[in-house]
Amino acid sequence: MPSVLPDGDPVPPSGELPSEALDGLGSRPFGFYVHVPFCATRCGYCDFNTYTAAELGPGAAQRDYAATAVEEIRLARRVLGDAAPPVETVFFGGGTPTLLPAADLVRILDAIGEEFGLRPDAEVTTEANPESVDPTYLKELRAGGFTRMSFGMQSAGEHVLAVLDRRHTPGRPAEAVREARAAGFEHVNLDLIYGTPGESDDDWRASLEAALAAGPDHVSAYSLIVEDGTRLAARIRRGELPMTDDDVAADRYLIAEEMLTAAGLSWYEISNWAAGDEARCRHNLLYWTGGDWWGAGPGAHSHVGGTRWWNVKHPVAYAARLAEGASPAHAREVLRAEDRAVERVMLELRLVSGLPLADIAPEARTACARALADGLFEVEAFKAGRVVLTLRGRLLADALVRDLTP
Repeated sequence: MPSVLPDGDPVPPSGELPSEALDGLGSRPFGFYVHVPFCATRCGYCDFNTYTAAELGPGAAQRDYAATAVEEIRLARRVLGDAAPPVETVFFGGGTPTLLPAADLVRILDAIGEEFGLRPDAEVTTEANPESVDPTYLKELRAGGFTRMSFGMQSAGEHVLAVLDRRHTPGRPAEAVREARAAGFEHVNLDLIYGTPGESDDDWRASLEAALAAGPDHVSAYSLIVEDGTRLAARIRRGELPMTDDDVAADRYLIAEEMLTAAGLSWYEISNWAAGDEARCRHNLLYWTGGDWWGAGPGAHSHVGGTRWWNVKHPVAYAARLAEGASPAHAREVLRAEDRAVERVMLELRLVSGLPLADIAPEARTACARALADGLFEVEAFKAGRVVLTLRGRLLADALVRDLTP
């Protein structure tokens, strides 16, 4: 089941933000995230805020969702006012956004454009399960202004997909990529997961080969995280499945780096490879570089000018708040300057561009020098005043963040 929302400070019913949050609005990149909380089935590893038909009560019908999301977009316009800039990126995530009719997704996108305006080169992405789209659906999305598709492939191994409770057949993601290309999408991503119990190195290589053969210009590869409360965690706890250890996950990452680089895709964030700058996911870069975004939908998180807030999780409660004309926000926090500095290190260290050495706190400089001596930072970049991870540094990034944010 979905994880529990964090506590925080109360949010006014109007959704009004602190005045300091609006200072500088328009000087930073601004995007929209739209959470669509519906799935046909719940995957065993998933703890995202998603619901199957059996888990939803009255008041949360999929057919009404677009209208509800549009109400939050209108609320966002009232809260942000005239200082809000045109939207640079829009990302529909879930859940499975493409369980909604294509016309509903286009309706939500149109509302964002009507309220805020979209930049002429705006990137508009939706996630999709390969089996949830067909050529007609994809053509509707492309005609409606979507520019990028992100398909959840996970693996090419049937036994691996079975452990993950994924429902598509191994060849379907490649078909979906071809259909997206035919519909006019220049940018297509495939999501992969490594480290699933029962997966071998050869299984992982076969998945990478299948993904590359499909011809995406972007691949995301994530190590499986076993979240408490999921069906997969329960199976591992009962001894039905083995837990993949960290050394195996590191080996799989090295395999991904080798094969994706050889195929012409370069890493630009630890878990993401792209065929050139134009293929990079600009929406995710907005997150990683401290931009502003409004997250619409149940459980969606937002950030504007150092204020972060998150919506109530259940679709029924979310719809009820908006029907009353109130903000659906559950709580918020105003980040202190030191919190923002820590987050900058934590996020920008993951990027191929790294971050300025000057942004590392003085008390962490000894750890920084030690990491350089251990081969975790690029020497020439360090001499030029930037902290950029080597391949070995990428493998140890989480530990490095702890060392560099005392």
